[in-house]
Amino acid sequence: MSKKTDLSKVRNIGIAAHIDAGKTTLTERILFYAGGLYKIGEVHDGAAHMDYMAEEQSHGITITSAVTKAHWQDHTLQIIDTPGHVDFTIEVERSMRVLDGCIIVLDAVRGVEPQTETVWRQRSKFNLPSLFFINKVDRIGADFDHALQTTKGKLSANPVPVTVPLTGEHAVVHLIDKTIVTFSGEHGEQVAVTPCDPNIWERMADYRETLLMGIAETDEEFADHVLAGEEPEPDIIWTALRRATLSGEIHPCFGGSALRNLGVQPLLDAIVKLLPCPLDRPASAGFHQYGREQSVEMVDNGPLAMLAFKIQMWEGRRHVFARLYRGQLKPGDTIAYVGADGAIKQEHVARIFDVDAAKKSRLDQANAGQIVLLSGLRHVTTGDTMFQLDHPVLLERIDTRDPVLSLAIEPASSDQEDKFLDVLGKLQEEDPTLHFGEDAETGQRLLSGMGELHLQIVVERLQREYNLTVKTGKPAVALRETITSIGSADLLFQPPVDTSHKGVEMKARINTRVTPGARGSGLITRIEPKILPEGSSLNDAQIAALKEGVAFSVKGGPLEGAPLQDMVISIDEVELFTTASTPDALNAACARSVRRAIANASPALLQPIMKAEVTVPEENLGTILGDLQSRHAVIQDTLRSGDMASILCEVALAELLGYTTILRSMTQGRGHFSTQFERFDTV
Repeated sequence: MSKKTDLSKVRNIGIAAHIDAGKTTLTERILFYAGGLYKIGEVHDGAAHMDYMAEEQSHGITITSAVTKAHWQDHTLQIIDTPGHVDFTIEVERSMRVLDGCIIVLDAVRGVEPQTETVWRQRSKFNLPSLFFINKVDRIGADFDHALQTTKGKLSANPVPVTVPLTGEHAVVHLIDKTIVTFSGEHGEQVAVTPCDPNIWERMADYRETLLMGIAETDEEFADHVLAGEEPEPDIIWTALRRATLSGEIHPCFGGSALRNLGVQPLLDAIVKLLPCPLDRPASAGFHQYGREQSVEMVDNGPLAMLAFKIQMWEGRRHVFARLYRGQLKPGDTIAYVGADGAIKQEHVARIFDVDAAKKSRLDQANAGQIVLLSGLRHVTTGDTMFQLDHPVLLERIDTRDPVLSLAIEPASSDQEDKFLDVLGKLQEEDPTLHFGEDAETGQRLLSGMGELHLQIVVERLQREYNLTVKTGKPAVALRETITSIGSADLLFQPPVDTSHKGVEMKARINTRVTPGARGSGLITRIEPKILPEGSSLNDAQIAALKEGVAFSVKGGPLEGAPLQDMVISIDEVELFTTASTPDALNAACARSVRRAIANASPALLQPIMKAEVTVPEENLGTILGDLQSRHAVIQDTLRSGDMASILCEVALAELLGYTTILRSMTQGRGHFSTQFERFDTV
């Protein structure tokens, strides 16, 4: 594809939600109606177009974000279907980073769920204009109004209804056009639009008023017309609603059922009418390599600025998903990027591909605004900015999260050792939340990730994709250490001359104080000491040595050797002894002093605490509550909907290992639960 894309007719959007809300099913319908598929694939049949990995098909969930394209009303929709399971939240984070807008899918029975809150925070971080699709309105217990209210109460969103499902009919009422939209045919592909019956329209009066008054709060001119009792024309409503949607002041809501082919086409119309094209988004903030800020405008005729947001092994070769923010790219072009060591490096782009889930087609050029797949880049990694050598620029990186669960892992046979290390290196490149390393104390190799399912999928992929059989141990939670009281240490470092550095005398005294910090505050270091003797001062090398000493001392705590956090370290006093107080002496004295102060401050272990929602049949509620309390869960709320009940609680991750099997056994297979990491805390 060499012709230039009209960016005003491009929509880069993501579809995100809590697990099992129907994201992938909605994406399948969008592709079918937009002509991207000739046949709808169902998730429950393991045939969804977007769930192309074998693990996705067997587990019935989305694991990796998949990119696809569709065309609607002369517009190109580039869609990323993201996972809903919390273990794969990095896929949502890096997708949101490169999108222009998103659709948040809600279950009409359950409304906003824990992972909905997580993806909403990720969306909010990048200020993405958003639409809500309230799905599964055909289910028993579905409540469109309740789902609307949960977006306001739990997400602090400003929802306004645009299409409202008609109870008992395969139709929705369109509040802007004052029409009834009916869906018929085998897959709901036949759409009939008729004027709304006056009796039905009377029932819609409150919804219509909510829509108009919601827009009026963001638009003074529109408000004047509404308050004067005028009925604005549909075009005027669409224009005002688009403006408020792009600014993030309003979040339009659409009702329907993707599985029952209800209400999807009006959502497609709204994607084109309400969500931004790349040119509608503010210019990206870029930085020169040395920190000077610069603006990156989405234009073809500027120097290249492109963000690598995902690495994927495709047909055994390394590929990079990238979004162009400025300039153009052709196969064979040389790109530059900043390596982990801070130096600018160069690589050559071999080929450029357009992507549709598991299929790729070659392009002879990529333009600003496009999301493409690149081959030939051996070292560029997630979050790297690619640029022209003579125009260095750094775009905002992608945040990753630390793993919370570890698994001992080894190849089943020693002759697969090299392959084992090579494959795990590749998987870590694909997934920044996956860590592989060796336990310094036990010598065990540990694979660490975001949860049991995350690690299970990795082990399955090792077998299926790489024919690599591994032995695994029991999962173990990642621990942290902290302190629970104020501790101090006054330490004089003075080793015998014959054992000190190169036989030179070393001597320094340091007084350190450590204070507990708030949960989640991390490590705060204050190096503003009183220097003795009076009139003395520290040079740059000595200050750097103190910082290195602190950094070395907090790598492992005194209890389990786990990383330390949530504390304030203050170097209060440093006593120098002329030439004996070398940087090495200060480094050693500082490290020992800090470690002793921590040991004196009542150290404690921190465990990962998860925010959990456990959904069970009403008749099992008492039993499950008792079981959770036996696991030291802190019950926060219990919600009832129909014959099901949801328990909201906080519980240590260690108490939830293997809980899926236990919960299914206790509820005859009807119970399920979801978790998201909340914080590290004492139990």
